[in-house]
Amino acid sequence: MSDLTIAQVNTSLLDVPLIRPHGFATYTATAQPILLVEVVLDGGVKGYGEGVVPGGPWWGGESAETMKVIIDGHLAPIMKGREVNELVKILDDFEGSVANMRFAKAAVDVAMHDAWARALGIQVRDLLGGRFRDDIDVTWALGVLPLDQAVAEIEERIESHGHKSFKLKMGSGDPDVDTKRIAELSDALNGKVGLRIDVNARWDRITALRFLPRLAEAGVELFEQPTPAHDIDTLREITTRIGVPVMADESVCSPADALAVAKAQAADVIALKTTKLGGLQESKKTAAIAEAAGLACHGATSLEGPFGTAASLHFACATPAITFGSELFGPMLLKESYTTEDLVYEDGVVRLPEGPGLGLEPDWDKVKAFARD
Repeated sequence: MSDLTIAQVNTSLLDVPLIRPHGFATYTATAQPILLVEVVLDGGVKGYGEGVVPGGPWWGGESAETMKVIIDGHLAPIMKGREVNELVKILDDFEGSVANMRFAKAAVDVAMHDAWARALGIQVRDLLGGRFRDDIDVTWALGVLPLDQAVAEIEERIESHGHKSFKLKMGSGDPDVDTKRIAELSDALNGKVGLRIDVNARWDRITALRFLPRLAEAGVELFEQPTPAHDIDTLREITTRIGVPVMADESVCSPADALAVAKAQAADVIALKTTKLGGLQESKKTAAIAEAAGLACHGATSLEGPFGTAASLHFACATPAITFGSELFGPMLLKESYTTEDLVYEDGVVRLPEGPGLGLEPDWDKVKAFARD
């Protein structure tokens, strides 16, 4: 056995409280379930990843609980006894045993990258191509909030962290009421910051064609996934008719999806979530396809904790194709972290941590406090 041999794969279910309820199109989260994954090498080096979905199985069909079952029972046995620098072959072998389950695969993909980079004494970014940038813009997402609360939170975030753009969730309520709410917010802010909306694929074609022009007129700068993931034709119609950039999120969960969207000219921007794509290696493929097609890429989030967010940050800092900023704000939404040092958010950006691997270490007292019995 070499020092790079994977000896153990450990998983722990955590429930981490949020600073406030976070509303999606169909769900409101008050805590974030996270599966913390630890990969231990024979040489004693440990790497970490996170199994996270945005608020539960409503988004991608997985949950922290299903990820634990898949990793413990099916992925870990494929990993153990093999050298971590065999990572791409290990990921390929996953496909012969477990279909889909991209969020679970992403968690172990990240943990293996972290362990491998730590063993070499380099950053994860260096395994992904090297240094392109050291920080990236961060959009703050407000969830579904009344006007006065939204304005107050935006003003507070500008003052405390310098955010320049904000995303608002839609799709859970009456489209007319939601549209008026966003228009009123845009009017109240008077161009002070950029506003984006995310419908989480909940509007049909007629609803989208009726209300998106109103939102465009109100000054919204980006429409994220207004219609169902499978309906590429309608997404293309919106992209070509409305005159506001459209971002595909639920429609792009694999490199093949990105190719289909690009060929159909169905979006201007691709939301790159390392979680939904199955990890850092699949994210590299997806970014390359988008870049070749002339599409912008956005560093999106599944509300990961510190390790998952750091992984996406390392990916963004090694990937020129990410030209549309990020929303890697997950740790700021947590009431408490469980690392010894926090990621640095300031002046509207998040900065890449120093140190080998992902650059973060677990605070085991906090991990134990959030862990389920």
